[in-house]
Amino acid sequence: MLMINNRYSMSFSTGSLLLRESVMLATLYHDVGAWNSVRERVITENLLQSRTLNTLKRVCREVTSRLKTLSPKELEFLIECSPQEQAWLLWIAACRRYRFIADFAVEVLRERYIALKTDLNHEDYESFYNRKSQWHEELDNISPVTRSKLRQILFKMLREADLLTVDNKITSAMLSPELLSVILPNQKRDVLYFPVFDADLSGMRQ
Repeated sequence: MLMINNRYSMSFSTGSLLLRESVMLATLYHDVGAWNSVRERVITENLLQSRTLNTLKRVCREVTSRLKTLSPKELEFLIECSPQEQAWLLWIAACRRYRFIADFAVEVLRERYIALKTDLNHEDYESFYNRKSQWHEELDNISPVTRSKLRQILFKMLREADLLTVDNKITSAMLSPELLSVILPNQKRDVLYFPVFDADLSGMRQ
């Protein structure tokens, strides 16, 4: 069986969207200007209020890895924008950081939406996972317990980004002009991570 060399990273089980933590670290980075300094402050002062040092380091590392995918303008926007825009921008960051999430967003979430299939259930995830495992043997090495946890985290991310309701209905994303003006100059693919129609995308890219 042919395998893709570009392996999936599946370490997103540390947390879901991590909105509060992300905004806090982005604000701190804006103040100190270096991620090493951010990490030192977070750990020294336990800014994330974690119960253990290992958890604190793990969450800090996870948040930082996602924020590093954002441009300086996007980081600045993250600090200043509305909670909904923050959630959408952090969804983009998660997709940039994890190609597995990005592929799921494009190939399952958005495809179901534009096909007028407004529900998204666990079977859709499992089908996607099994399909990708044919090309990514690293997915076969994940235990059933971890696989289930990853699904739970991904669905929680979608709900926190207001892209999925509590009863697993896909919610359309009406991305604001301000958010689009920040993300589109960097990566036009980013809008494909959202439930939007092709006609809407044409207007966004103009």
